[in-house]
Amino acid sequence: MLDKTLQDMFALNLPILEKIARPIVVYFAIVVLLRIFGKRELAQLNPFDLVVLLSVSNTVQNAIIGDDNSVTGGILGSLSLFAVNYFVVRFLFRHRRLDQMLEGSPTTLIRGGQVLKDGLAKELLTESELIAVAHRQGFDDICDVDSCVLEPGGNFFIKGKTPPMDQRHHYELVQLLNEVRDRLTRLEQHANIGPNDGITS
Repeated sequence: MLDKTLQDMFALNLPILEKIARPIVVYFAIVVLLRIFGKRELAQLNPFDLVVLLSVSNTVQNAIIGDDNSVTGGILGSLSLFAVNYFVVRFLFRHRRLDQMLEGSPTTLIRGGQVLKDGLAKELLTESELIAVAHRQGFDDICDVDSCVLEPGGNFFIKGKTPPMDQRHHYELVQLLNEVRDRLTRLEQHANIGPNDGITS
């Protein structure tokens, strides 16, 4: 009984080469699909994008494991995914131009406070989604944004028209300290002037 249980857990139902090849093929297929369908899938801007990413894992599950539910098969498939990702990242690290071609280039969405319609159309973004991104990064209104760039990895880099809140607080504190210093200096100068100072005989 124990032998049969162990055999069911660890015995492969597929050839080893197939168990290795399946995750690798799916890996490259997903990379290509993400490159084709743009950066918004990685950014997960709305519930539909999130549903797609969550569904992909279930959709490709059978393609990765095949007709095999063994522990050995799962470990072998996971090892294949980690290995191919390691070698791809290592290869792209040494070939930066190829990395840029595969990842794509950043897309400017706002420049000089002006929303770029072409950039939004390229990434299939609406202004309401862009406003939501600005809100998540602490901006009350899109008018406060000087520039916004959607990076290849799905991250938004936003620069405001005014300094950040902590920078403004620091500036105000420095100004206040300078005022206190000037007042102390004037008080010291006033205290050092005696009743006979400045009177010559």
